[in-house]
Amino acid sequence: MTQENETTPQSLDGQQEDLVKLKAELADFKDKYFRALAEVENTRKRLQKEKIESQSFAIQGVILDFLQPLDHFEQALNASQSASDEIKHWAQGFRMILQQLKQVIQDNGITPFEAVGQLFDPHVHEAIETEETEEVADGTVLQEFTRGYKMGNRVIRPAKVKVAVQPQQNTTLGEE
Repeated sequence: MTQENETTPQSLDGQQEDLVKLKAELADFKDKYFRALAEVENTRKRLQKEKIESQSFAIQGVILDFLQPLDHFEQALNASQSASDEIKHWAQGFRMILQQLKQVIQDNGITPFEAVGQLFDPHVHEAIETEETEEVADGTVLQEFTRGYKMGNRVIRPAKVKVAVQPQQNTTLGEE
């Protein structure tokens, strides 16, 4: 018998220990591989989301610049109601153009929101004026001066509004 072909119990134990170590090392490398793969996928998703948000902010900025002139355009057309028939015919054509512009804004995810009759919310309204009244609940929006717009759930321009407040009670120290 040659010594090379013989396996002793000690050498089998050593080989089994090596096999256990190699399996543990393999499991560790697999774990690291799957973690790295998941990290790459998460990075790809995050970059895609950031790209979409960046495009959204770019669109928002450009459209926000157009909202004020559109408001003025609409106010001018509303003022033409009391003009001559010829001007009313011109205004009708401009109303069609205004509707097209509003459609472009809406197609890009920008939508106006209703303010009148709603409770004042500082996240979507900007109070320009208050009016004392008992006819409606305290904090109710009475009038909208400038329309507010949202892009998805995010307000891109708050509505400028007049808000109802309860009248002050005039009490003097002698009256109680």
